[in-house]
Amino acid sequence: MPILTVNGVNLHYEVHGEGAPVLGIHGTPSSALLWEDAAERLGHHSRCVIYDRRGFFRSERPDPFEAVDLTDHVQDAAALLEALSATPAVVIGRSTGGVIALELARRHPEKVAALVLLEPALLTLDPQAAAWAEHLRRNVLAAAAEDPTAASEAVFRQALGDEAWESFPQQLRDHFTAASPAVLAEIRGRGLDLSQAPLTLSTEEAAGIRQPTLIVSAQDSPEALHAINRRLAELLPDTESVLVPGGHLLDPAGPAVLDFLTRHLTPPPKRHRP
Repeated sequence: MPILTVNGVNLHYEVHGEGAPVLGIHGTPSSALLWEDAAERLGHHSRCVIYDRRGFFRSERPDPFEAVDLTDHVQDAAALLEALSATPAVVIGRSTGGVIALELARRHPEKVAALVLLEPALLTLDPQAAAWAEHLRRNVLAAAAEDPTAASEAVFRQALGDEAWESFPQQLRDHFTAASPAVLAEIRGRGLDLSQAPLTLSTEEAAGIRQPTLIVSAQDSPEALHAINRRLAELLPDTESVLVPGGHLLDPAGPAVLDFLTRHLTPPPKRHRP
C-alpha cells in the first residue's frame, strides 16, 4: 500500500497511468476508494493521483485528532504533488474536495494547471445553502453526541437522503462509519463546509484564481448547489459550466471532464539524455 509522509502525517495514495498529472480530491465522508474506477479511466489519459485525506480510511489519523482545518488539507495536497513531482496538475475536487481544490489553486497557483469542480461545497456563496449547512452541522453533532460513530451516516442521510445511504453495500457503509472521527474533526476545525467558520471567498480572492475551470452540476442535485455553481461561474475569471445527469456523487471521469482534460492537460517536459 503506497504511503507518503507529508506535513507529519502518512497519506495513502495511488497513481494510475502516465503522462500529464491529475490530482483527485475526495469529499466528506469518503476516500480514494470511491475514485478507483474513475482513476483507472483518467489513467488512460493522464498520470492520475488519488489519495485518502488525513484521517480518512487508509491515511493516518493524527493523535490527538480533535480538529482539522482547510489549511491542513490544502498543505497536504500541495506537499503530495511536490513529493510526486506532479506539478502543475489538473485538480479535480468533488464536494468538500472542490473547496480544497479551490484553495490549493489560490494559495499555490504554480502547482495547479486547471480545475474541475464537481459541485464544490462552498456553501457560503448562497444564503440557502449556508443555512442548510448550519442545520446539517447541528444535526450531525447531535447524532454524534449520542453515538460518535454515527457522524458519517448522519451526513449521508441528511445530505443525500436515506435511500442513498441504504443503497451502499454494508462493507462500504462500515467504511464510511469508520470515517466519523474525521468528519467530526472537520466540523470542529476551520474553513471546511460544515465547520462553524467555513471558507468565505471574497470577490478579490476569486478573481485571483485564474486557472481554467470546469464547473459541473448534476441535474438531480438541490437548487442551492446549482446556485453555488452559478455564483462561482460569475466570480472566477476563466470558467465553463456543464449540467450532467445524476446526483451529487458526480463521476470524476465523466465525458465532460475527459473533454476538458484533453484541452488542458500539460504534457510533462521531455528529459534529454546526455
